[in-house]
Amino acid sequence: MASETITSTEYIRHHLQNLTFGQHHDGSWGLAHNAQEAADMGFWAINVDSMGMTLVLGALLMWFFRSVAKKAQAGVPSGAQNFAEWVIDFINDSVRGSFSGRNPLVAPLAFTVFLWIFLMNLMDLLPIDLVPEIAKFIGARVFGMDPHAVFFKVVPSTDPNITFGMAIGVFALVMFYTIKIKGVSGFMGELTLQPFEAKNLFLKILFIPINFVLEFVSLIAKPISLSLRLFGNMYAGEMIFILIAIMFSAGAVMASLGGLLQIGWAIFHILIITLQAFIFMTLTVVYLDMAHQEH
Repeated sequence: MASETITSTEYIRHHLQNLTFGQHHDGSWGLAHNAQEAADMGFWAINVDSMGMTLVLGALLMWFFRSVAKKAQAGVPSGAQNFAEWVIDFINDSVRGSFSGRNPLVAPLAFTVFLWIFLMNLMDLLPIDLVPEIAKFIGARVFGMDPHAVFFKVVPSTDPNITFGMAIGVFALVMFYTIKIKGVSGFMGELTLQPFEAKNLFLKILFIPINFVLEFVSLIAKPISLSLRLFGNMYAGEMIFILIAIMFSAGAVMASLGGLLQIGWAIFHILIITLQAFIFMTLTVVYLDMAHQEH
């Protein structure tokens, strides 16, 4: 285990560091060898591990449901088809309960958001050292890299870049449909003419800046809360798994206790990873429903 050759602090930092690609101070492009180099790379740096895992999981998701769709039959369904139909029915029921408008995009979007985030979160149940050690082996043997400079965070949803990216995508759709359905004037009316209303023209004008501040903060808070809620819960869960893993290097008694804690936390974490995916999906549908409502 890595924690047997490095300190606990170094072990934690290593597991919380992304494999980052970007531009170095000398103008060359390459992978960061430590957290400071990754921070110095700035905005245009990319976390290769987070993006790679996100794309791989998305590809697996599409491959699975495409395979099920190609083999679907009207008779007795297979186990995979039965599971796929159950998931689709569950998401359709959730969308019907939260979305009152008519938009063919909402259900497929909810389907994609829920399952994609669920798969990202599910990576948290893998053994904490498994994928990083495989990445370290490949980096050292295949690419000749320093093993201590090979980082790999296997849970994409513990990366705020991923959660903010998804939240901003949802926010862009909300803004698009808000303006499409209500128009620019309707959208500006929502930002300036509520929640405080008055029939008196002077008071109505006086309330405009107050309403704008309140509604604008509420509007901007949507993607921020959407992304930070997912990131915060998954990051905390990952940190607990890392702290439990350290116990395995502290003797037989602590290792036994760590094994029990790991099993218990993994079972409880199944609820967390599912709930966080469901919350993100539900809020996405609710926000789009608000964008379709005229008042």
